[in-house]
Amino acid sequence: MFIDTRNVDTDSIVKTTVCIIGAGVAGITMALEMERFGIDACVLESGGLKPDSPTRDLYRGEDIGLPYIFADGCRSRFLGGSSNCWGGWCRPLDPWDFEKRDWIEHSGWPFSLDELMPFYERTHELLKLGPKNFDPAYWEKAINRPDVKRMPLPSGRVRDTISQFSPPVRFGKLYRNELRNSRHVRVFLHANVIDIETKKSSQSVSSVKVATLTGRKMSVFAKIFVLATGGIENARLLLASNKTHANGLGNANGLVGRFFMDHPRMQSGSIRFSKHWATNKLFDIKYHYMNSAVSAHGIHIASQLALTPEVLKAERLLNARVWFSSVFPGEGSEGAQALFRCKQALLKKEQAGWSLSRDIASMVSHPVDTVGYGFTRFFHPRSLIRDVKFQIIVEPEPNPNSRVTLSTTNKDALGIPRVQVDWKLGSAVQHTLDRTLAIIAEEIQLTGVADVKLDPCIEGKPWPSSLEKEGTWHHMGTTRMHDSPKQGVVDRDCKVHGMTNLYIAGSSVFPTAGANFPTITLAALTFKLGQHIHHIIHEPMAVVETPVETLVA
Repeated sequence: MFIDTRNVDTDSIVKTTVCIIGAGVAGITMALEMERFGIDACVLESGGLKPDSPTRDLYRGEDIGLPYIFADGCRSRFLGGSSNCWGGWCRPLDPWDFEKRDWIEHSGWPFSLDELMPFYERTHELLKLGPKNFDPAYWEKAINRPDVKRMPLPSGRVRDTISQFSPPVRFGKLYRNELRNSRHVRVFLHANVIDIETKKSSQSVSSVKVATLTGRKMSVFAKIFVLATGGIENARLLLASNKTHANGLGNANGLVGRFFMDHPRMQSGSIRFSKHWATNKLFDIKYHYMNSAVSAHGIHIASQLALTPEVLKAERLLNARVWFSSVFPGEGSEGAQALFRCKQALLKKEQAGWSLSRDIASMVSHPVDTVGYGFTRFFHPRSLIRDVKFQIIVEPEPNPNSRVTLSTTNKDALGIPRVQVDWKLGSAVQHTLDRTLAIIAEEIQLTGVADVKLDPCIEGKPWPSSLEKEGTWHHMGTTRMHDSPKQGVVDRDCKVHGMTNLYIAGSSVFPTAGANFPTITLAALTFKLGQHIHHIIHEPMAVVETPVETLVA
């Protein structure tokens, strides 16, 4: 059931068993789990069924570290959350991403990949993925095309890996009817949580205060609260809920908002393939992204190169993923960018301020660049490719000084302090980038796949202007998981240390980020959390509620 909070009688009280704050991937997944278990729940979503500018503005803040975009275009504040703007990449973390690595301070999860694997398997239906198989040989055989083939990697230093693509699932659309027809879950739209209130002991949450941008207010009382508003907003809401503790909830050890992570991404080098490998589509993002030629079993896939765990350990490196990116005629021009935005619109990706008419005008004004880029993108003539570069994303090193804090001067329309994001990347990230590209370049030259000219090393230098300042929009780590409250905000069950009934869902609980895309992992963690909550409650419970008809005008 959907309820527009703007029509609720002001100062209404809602009672439920589980209150879920946020309706992105984690929030909707949790809601679907509560419905499956027959547990009464309500979901509080800041936005509506589509984007609107006043709600979008609530996300905005200030970047005070590396230049960094973290609001418009990379997060979506309406039903479905960031699934409205994600690209669909899916691959579980590597086993060693969960391990304590003595060369990476603050590394290690409270559990291994094995414990999360059953929940990873469940994500395939949720995210509409293919077979539960990420073996490169399996997919090469299934695709069975001469232009989609694995590379020889004889040294044992480099391995190839597979990612699957979700369509991508837009959670607010795909699961809308399921939520609308739910027997146990109510979704309150335009419901902004402005405060998390605790009982006198400060060890349990009693209620959350909700406000709309139109001035309506209500309170939600529940047995269990799940915070699922994303890697930046989770920290923001905890820090802003400071009536009982001046430093905010869950922040007795000053960890809320620290360890903010995103995957740095950049292009580098110049690659000239041998004739035999020049048409291979498997490793090039310009060809393997949502390309029917690189698909099997009804699912699109892509391949990336990575270093083996033995090399990572021997060279004391972070994890990283590398693929190729062809440079097309007109690349980077206004016409090409307009054409690319139109393609993203076809994939139903939210793009703040996007205008079809404006992009058509840009393409008409730059016909040569537009046609050159579009023709090459569609027909793939290798003769028109200007260059091929490495594209790399690197695991960020957990850094307590990379953090999200609250502004002391700027507040949003609801009176909540806006965020300041201080994104930091250390020398270990630069060293990993340099060595990973060097080793992979040696490998593909050794086997005759390509000749490579590497860019100068970046270690010890300022990050180059070619660093894509938006990172990859993977906001992680600000409420990290650890068995010790001195090293983490939540425990292995995602419960906030020192609290009895406050849980956090999403990538903000990641202790480390690996070099893979976070959506599939945060969905798996949400399934795990849902099972834990089910075990706490044991069975569906009848909750005394304010009748819905008294809430809706």
